[in-house]
Amino acid sequence: VQLQASGGGLVQAGGSLRLSCAASGRIFSSSVLGWFRQTPGKEREFVGAIRWSSDRTLYPDSVKGRFTISRDKAKNTVYLQMNSLKPEDTAVYYCVRGQQYSSRPEDYVYWGQGTLVTVSS
Repeated sequence: VQLQASGGGLVQAGGSLRLSCAASGRIFSSSVLGWFRQTPGKEREFVGAIRWSSDRTLYPDSVKGRFTISRDKAKNTVYLQMNSLKPEDTAVYYCVRGQQYSSRPEDYVYWGQGTLVTVSS
């Protein structure tokens, strides 16, 4: 299983970015795909998750209403649409895959390589 994240870059505060995560291999209906982010010296922070079969999503309060996760089954790809970006959203964003609908990093077995998002003020 491989997860290839892309779409990071530099954006001004208030702007938008869309991250993509292409997953190799078969994705089971029970799978959960999601995103975490991390800045140096800090723990990994849950950004959101989506149940592959039901399209049900989960977000923390810090991004609720600004970030949206979606998936394209035909492309085996998960997206993270980020709007109204703030400087504090600056981080390396990781695509993850697991079997539990969870906000805990230890519940996700597979991690992508990360893509850097920088939000300037």
